[in-house]
Amino acid sequence: MDALQLELAKLRRDANLSQSIQDVDNIIAQLENARESIVSDRNSTSITLAKLQNPLKSGFDKVNDDLKKIHKGHSNYGKALDKHFPVKALPTEYDALASHPSLINRAIAMHFLREGQFQVATTFLDEALDNPPQPVPTPGTPNPSASESEDFTSLNVEELQAKFANMYEVLRELKNRNLHPAIEWARINSHELEKRGSNLEYELNQLQFVWLFQGPQVNGLPDDANNGVGGALRYARENFGSFQGRFQRHIQQLATGMAFKSNLKDSPYQRIFNTETVWDDVSASFTREFCTLMGRSADSPLYTAATAGVIALPTLIKLASIVKEKRTEWTTQNELPVEIPLPRSMIFHPIFVCPVSKEQTTEENPPMMMPCGHVIAKESLNRLGLRVGRFKCPYCPNESQPKDARELIM
Repeated sequence: MDALQLELAKLRRDANLSQSIQDVDNIIAQLENARESIVSDRNSTSITLAKLQNPLKSGFDKVNDDLKKIHKGHSNYGKALDKHFPVKALPTEYDALASHPSLINRAIAMHFLREGQFQVATTFLDEALDNPPQPVPTPGTPNPSASESEDFTSLNVEELQAKFANMYEVLRELKNRNLHPAIEWARINSHELEKRGSNLEYELNQLQFVWLFQGPQVNGLPDDANNGVGGALRYARENFGSFQGRFQRHIQQLATGMAFKSNLKDSPYQRIFNTETVWDDVSASFTREFCTLMGRSADSPLYTAATAGVIALPTLIKLASIVKEKRTEWTTQNELPVEIPLPRSMIFHPIFVCPVSKEQTTEENPPMMMPCGHVIAKESLNRLGLRVGRFKCPYCPNESQPKDARELIM
């Protein structure tokens, strides 16, 4: 891996287009100067073009050399990848995704919209609707339903594009250290944010207070009564009243921290007034809350699924080779036969393994809670009550019937 890291460092250092772009800009500047010279004096056309020939040739040679260097960097890195990660085909007899092309197209379109690639999303949807994909039934996977195609065709692109465009506009303003659009959005959606227990509105107002408090030398805003310590106090009086109930202690800390303005870095309140990383944190919080109020996840599901698949791929390849070597079969269709360790951010649902059957529950075989409070899988519950109707709990003396159990929503 050290050799691969070294090649990656070389690629980042050498294989970039900055020098090529600069050389192209120089060529364009030379052509524009020549055009202006010819326009101003028609008689100088031949001389100007003659003088332009060698510089242009030299410029194009530089661009080609730059591109050769970039191509070499990508080629070397590709060879390093092939050496350390040789291509291994994943043995499989079927493609589980082939039976759900409409869902895949919907996920791709939503990914483009979420990433702000609106023109790409529109083009993709137009082509997908003009040439609708045909699902291929796959053994061992659910057959495609008509609702999948309906969900894809009913995707309201214009509405989603307008909402995500609004989100990216606010994020651009946050990047430029302008909090007003984000604060206005939070005020408009204050009721929904409060129902969720979100602190976003206060966090934005607190950051605005700190940003004003730091003054024009830091925030670059006009040096007037609305900036500096006076501007921060005025902003607090006008906007912090509605937050007194929930964030009184935080507001008190902000007020007390102002007394340490001359040596704030050595004060106990240094962390509150430090804005080095808080802008990225606020942007992430805004994105999460914005998407949540839209009924969407903060991260693109397609990105999450693809990343989880890449993480799981080595384990699955090893499993497939073992299955082939042992001449056995992968018998579980609704669950993986091995555990795939994923980051905590990619674990969305708790996993319950039935203590009776030792199998992981699924949508078709959900966890069922008996009147005594113990939980087993639905199939195990049915087997226990199949003959006698009334059965004893496997873990306590209580007796019950299958109809008394309730499905556990996890």
